[in-house]
Amino acid sequence: MSAPVPSGGAFPVVAGRFAEVQPGVRLHYASCGDASKPLMLMLHGFPEFWGAWRHVMPAFADAFHVVAPDLRGYNLSDKPAEVADYRPGKLIADVAGLVRALGHERCVLVAHDWGGAIAWSVAIAHPEIVERLVILNAPHPVPFAKALASDPAQIQASQYMNWLRRPGSEALLAEDGFRRLEGFFLKLGGQAWFDETTREAYHAAWSQPGALTGGVNWYRASPLHPATESEQGAARLVLDPQAFVVRMPTLVVWGDGDTALLPVLLEGLDALVPELRIVRLPEATHWLVHEQPARVVSEIRAFLGLGPGANDAA
Repeated sequence: MSAPVPSGGAFPVVAGRFAEVQPGVRLHYASCGDASKPLMLMLHGFPEFWGAWRHVMPAFADAFHVVAPDLRGYNLSDKPAEVADYRPGKLIADVAGLVRALGHERCVLVAHDWGGAIAWSVAIAHPEIVERLVILNAPHPVPFAKALASDPAQIQASQYMNWLRRPGSEALLAEDGFRRLEGFFLKLGGQAWFDETTREAYHAAWSQPGALTGGVNWYRASPLHPATESEQGAARLVLDPQAFVVRMPTLVVWGDGDTALLPVLLEGLDALVPELRIVRLPEATHWLVHEQPARVVSEIRAFLGLGPGANDAA
């Protein structure tokens, strides 16, 4: 049954809905706005869930049917057991399948972190379904692969990825009341917004059976990670930039205080994205959606040619 989530405005966010996006795979999603309007999809990252967007979704419901899914492996969505079930091709197919399941052919795609990584790939593999692309602190695969192979600072900043890839990392993440998972927020700028209400919502999502394994399986299935003694990681990849060109108008909003994804990842992006606008937020970190929601909303609405919204971000 659908249940409204308080949003503080005229466009209530409703959770508790499900869509079959591939045979045998269902994603849970929340939504707001008129389902007959154009589709805006919002894709979260690690270690989040659809609720990362709950305070910004109503700001677009005047013009869009705004949908934020729990991605495969997270919260209330299906959680296939095998690491291979989290390879990029299947994650891309989930997003394309969700667009179709919602009765649309195209969408505006807004995404952060791992959601952004998949959004880049969806835009490259299925440009016909992405009208416009909005990326928040998530690297395009070509500069990310290059930096993971050759940039010492980014290699060091990404060592956490290899820790998460290790067997048993999900058990360690659950220890001491999810202390390490909370650290992903608190050590990267989350002190101001990670209040008790938010903490309870995330604990509930992390406590769903299989959710932590599902989340870390994204890391285990990806070739994009720093090299280890036994694996070359990104260093073994040879990517042809011409095969990774993004051909729709794209906005990248980047918190410069991100200590996991460094500004070097923006270098050369204009050669891969011909219609590119980059907005850098010097005082924001990786969690810019939580820290500066009104600024993020304003930049996206301007990029989409929309006026000030009737329901501002909280």
